[in-house]
Amino acid sequence: MAGSQRSFVRVTRHHLFNPAALAYLALVIAVLVWTGVDALFVEHQDASVAGIWAFVVTGPTSWLFLMLPGVLPWAGVVVGALVQAAVLGAAYHRLSGRLHHHRARPNGA
Repeated sequence: MAGSQRSFVRVTRHHLFNPAALAYLALVIAVLVWTGVDALFVEHQDASVAGIWAFVVTGPTSWLFLMLPGVLPWAGVVVGALVQAAVLGAAYHRLSGRLHHHRARPNGA
């Protein structure tokens, strides 16, 4: 059991701590900060639609949470950000492994 937990933590860290996943998470944080600033400090005559962008950048996973009551749709933003970051991290490692593999080949092969 402890081995499976360590491997899950290792795999999660491997997929979330790379340039692609961290750049995506930075984008999500920037959108959330912008949404918060817009909601708290900007006065609008009508309702602001800035909050929609949080769901756009974390979709399609966060869209599954939209019909839930209360603040649960915002939990979908967090879940969506982590899922998308993990997918981007896996793609990054897959592509960087292929590029490294192709560079390691000798010129004659």
